[in-house]
Amino acid sequence: MHCGACMRKVENALSALPGVTAARANLSSKRVSVVALDGKRNAEVYIETLSGLGFTASLLPDSAAQQTSRTSFDIWKRVGVAGFAAANIMLLSVSVWSGHSGEMPHSVQGLFHWLSALIALPTVAYAGRPFFVSAREAIRNGRLNMDVPISVGVLLATGMSLFQTMRGSEQVYFDAAVTLLFFLLIGRALDQFVRTRAAGAAENLLGIRAPAASVLLPDGSIERIATSEILPGMRLIVAAGERVPVDGRVYKAKSDIDESLLTGESLPRTVATGDTIFCGTLNLTSPIEIEATTVAENTLLAEIAQLMTTAEQAKGRYVRLADRAAQIYAPAVHILGLLTFVGWMLAGYNWEPALTAAIAVLIITCPCALALAVPAVQVVATGRLMQAGIILKSADGLERLSEVDTVVFDKTGTLTLGEPRLATDSPVKDHDLAIAAGLASRSRHPYSRAVVIAARSHGLTPRIVENVQEIAGEGLTAIVDGTQVRLGSASYCGYGGQPIQGLYFRWGSDAPVPLAMLDRLRSDAIDTLGVLRSQGFNLHILSGDQRDSVASAAAATGISYWMAAQKPDDKIREIERLSRVGKKVLMVGDGLNDAPALAAGHASLSPSTAADISQVAADAIFQGERLRPILELLEVAKLTKRRSLENFTIAIGYNLVFVPLAMLGYVTPLIAAIAMSGSSIAVTLNALRMSNPRRGVHS
Repeated sequence: MHCGACMRKVENALSALPGVTAARANLSSKRVSVVALDGKRNAEVYIETLSGLGFTASLLPDSAAQQTSRTSFDIWKRVGVAGFAAANIMLLSVSVWSGHSGEMPHSVQGLFHWLSALIALPTVAYAGRPFFVSAREAIRNGRLNMDVPISVGVLLATGMSLFQTMRGSEQVYFDAAVTLLFFLLIGRALDQFVRTRAAGAAENLLGIRAPAASVLLPDGSIERIATSEILPGMRLIVAAGERVPVDGRVYKAKSDIDESLLTGESLPRTVATGDTIFCGTLNLTSPIEIEATTVAENTLLAEIAQLMTTAEQAKGRYVRLADRAAQIYAPAVHILGLLTFVGWMLAGYNWEPALTAAIAVLIITCPCALALAVPAVQVVATGRLMQAGIILKSADGLERLSEVDTVVFDKTGTLTLGEPRLATDSPVKDHDLAIAAGLASRSRHPYSRAVVIAARSHGLTPRIVENVQEIAGEGLTAIVDGTQVRLGSASYCGYGGQPIQGLYFRWGSDAPVPLAMLDRLRSDAIDTLGVLRSQGFNLHILSGDQRDSVASAAAATGISYWMAAQKPDDKIREIERLSRVGKKVLMVGDGLNDAPALAAGHASLSPSTAADISQVAADAIFQGERLRPILELLEVAKLTKRRSLENFTIAIGYNLVFVPLAMLGYVTPLIAAIAMSGSSIAVTLNALRMSNPRRGVHS
């Protein structure tokens, strides 16, 4: 695949197959993913379909990264050959041009033309091969792509120049043909570099996985097996200094681990028996025995890599617009070239200047810059966000984020770390705490996790509770020993007094027992919100927590508009109210219990712990204990929109200026080659301007 037209052809053909529900091609990694109702469908069906379109397809090998590296090396080899040839032909051409004024002998001029042909012909055959092969396959299968006008222009310029050399004419355009290929290959190499850097982030992430693992057998012996052979339930030994091969649970021992790869947190975390541990985590201090809970293909690390790939290949509004424009543009190029040739012939000129003008039009109207305008920006933006620990999950998320003027925060797990702890003076009895922990183990709310942790810290084992029901915004309930028990909000548990910050536990008709919780703000919450405020964003807090707790957080962060005790429906109504008065709301909240509010916002963002990452229903997620990524995300969103519009302006403006000049004969094929290639390189370099953050996220 070389352009947007190729991608559409692939996607449309595969989507039309029986049983296929979706097909998405990725131009960056040269891959296509197919979702089918029949999971057992043979991949050969898809390969044969693509072969019928002129594409060579195969199942994704483990050495995909090596294949990408070979492709890049091949492109740069062709760049070197084309550049060397273009420089030497240009020397000969300059000699000929300067010789006109000095009355260079015709025989010397002819010799220089033949020397140029000797250099140009093998160069065009070698350096132009990727374009010629792509164009041939496109025409063979009844379609057009941007390589067709490129190939036609190069071959016409080369063929006409060879004919003119044989006739002894003064005007030849070997320099134009080779220079065009040189600049086109530079543009393609830059595009490959930009895309590979973003698409390669996922492969690099998977590359740190342990290739093998030590399995503890029932007889106590240890066997070394490939990570791909690990099955759930297997006991694994992870030595100090090794990475955890798959997701699992610590079965025995205690150690410090480095989870910075997953969470962005640089400080080690201590894990002990019963704690969850994830693939890619580095074991630091002591050997630990873990029980595998998943296979290698379904680990958290693999899910993150898949999210990265999905984000990079997703198509937003501007990308779809550029794709449609490029699709229409390809046949228009040939029509313009034909009209130019016919127009010059009708004006009384002979075929030589008419064909020269037509070649210039074919070269200068190549839609490379237009096709690169937005995808180049998108992949650079995606790569920059990945480096900042932000993963996009929505195709047009950045476009909507660039329009945001109001930021609404949840409190627990968003402004705070989401790691509340049960207060040490809580009056709950061990019997009740064990049952409450059994209920809480069925929920992913931060307060629920705190209850489970508190029970274990007291040496209690959470009671096994069946048929637990969770009511959003209220709490959990179940029948234990014939008695209904509840764990949740004050109102849900029937507490009529002034509620505390935390949960209540109620056994049957007994009085509710308070489980007070303590939490703290993220370390950079005050500074980050201060920057947002200085940039003109309206800041709000919508929290389900009690009034005193929310008021305290609002006062600490300087947010004047806040609402407490908000149920999911209340949050939705408030966000819809803000939308009705013209606000573009970014909802920042826990991706699990705030899913309805996230969906109601113009855009959405979730801070996510490692365990939550695959379940968040937001446009983007960020990891770590800091809010600073919000600033990075909003800046990248605005830069993406700005650079996309700039690239559209460059691509369209270039055509508006040079196409009429080429049709009128004021642009030679050489100038056309330089101008066309220059526009493609310009949009790529413009996209690369946003690859690195400026000093200070918003300086």
